[in-house]
Amino acid sequence: MNMQTTPVMAPPPPRTLEQMQLPIVMMRDILLKTMFRMNAEHVSDIAKLICLPVNVTQELVDMARAQKLVEATGTLHASSSSEMGYVLSDAGKTRALDALAQSEYYGAMPVPLEVYSEQVKRQSIRNIQITRQQLTGAMGHLILPDDLLDNLGPAVGSGRSILMYGPPGNGKSSISNGVRDAIGDNIYVPRAIEYSGQVITVYDPIVHTRVKEEEEDPNALRRHTRYDTRYVYCLRPTVVTGGELTLEMLDLVYNPTARTYQAPLQLKSTGGVFIVDDLGRQASPPQALINRWIVPLEESKDILALQSGEKFTVPFDTLVIFSTNFHPNKIFDQAALRRIFYKIKIDGPNQQDYLKIFALVAKKKKMPLNEATLIHLFKKKYPTIDNVYANYQPVFLIDQMIAICEFEGIPYQMTPELLDRAWANMFVKEEDIIR
Repeated sequence: MNMQTTPVMAPPPPRTLEQMQLPIVMMRDILLKTMFRMNAEHVSDIAKLICLPVNVTQELVDMARAQKLVEATGTLHASSSSEMGYVLSDAGKTRALDALAQSEYYGAMPVPLEVYSEQVKRQSIRNIQITRQQLTGAMGHLILPDDLLDNLGPAVGSGRSILMYGPPGNGKSSISNGVRDAIGDNIYVPRAIEYSGQVITVYDPIVHTRVKEEEEDPNALRRHTRYDTRYVYCLRPTVVTGGELTLEMLDLVYNPTARTYQAPLQLKSTGGVFIVDDLGRQASPPQALINRWIVPLEESKDILALQSGEKFTVPFDTLVIFSTNFHPNKIFDQAALRRIFYKIKIDGPNQQDYLKIFALVAKKKKMPLNEATLIHLFKKKYPTIDNVYANYQPVFLIDQMIAICEFEGIPYQMTPELLDRAWANMFVKEEDIIR
């Protein structure tokens, strides 16, 4: 659902080695390691592997050749072109092995942190303009009160932080996912970034969904790279964490074997949405988790640390959605609450909305509605729980009745008796608890 009218501005490909803004030795070593590991001999192949334009790759190869680390093997005569082949000299192989001992990283050239920061601004989540129509379109499968959308729309459009709270089973997670779907455009994610000579990998196929682009016309007179291929064109990312979230997950992950870093979850979600579901169920107390987010939420930058202890700042450009079943005053102090820009209560449905949900679910699951059963539900069952309705209950009750019908070998039907059996599975009575 691509709803943004103006596409994000692409990162331009570098035109010269100088424009790369990376340490020259680092670039040369990545070239040597890639040639060594991938057995690549032709500049066109090497260029694809290190994700640089052919002319910039050629500059790098020429430099390594001048240093006697690479040797030319003569031309490869193909039907349409003749391309020079290159191999590592003995000195080049030795250097490649030394470089691999320092860092296993090879392949795509990293993007310097400062250059990446500029791209983050070009594709900021705060540039998103979201309309009521987009939001309702993405939430179409949910029955939501109008005032909820009144609050949610401006919150999402601000690209700041949202706290959704309220009783369990009312769709906080579904609403979070709907927000992600409503945003629906694409951005450029770097394969890796560089800071202080260290490589931090960012692109992660588990988090990032690659977008297939239009094929270039092979008959075109000039074939050109439309953007810097050190980036991957992806949907705006969404990271969803729940009870498993720990404070350590928000730090750089160092791989001692490869001697490279992996970006933490919030850096991977740059330009997208970070959902902290079930806040209050983590091992770390909610207050400690929020304290960790205070600087990023207020200053749009995060502070990370290398193994050496050196600290540095990275852009923080993420819509953070916290979702909890607890009342905010019970798990946060006022200073923390003040820093979360929007607090939205997600309550259970009223009777009218509950009926709408019930009818929709029944229709979808091919369960005929029965008036006597519905009267029994509202007059006999709900009064026993103080008429507190939750969005998950219609699905639960209808699924239970379907399971009973299938077991008994009878057509799908609703009866007060079947409803009583389904209801009994929805709650655990006090006397059922083993003491």
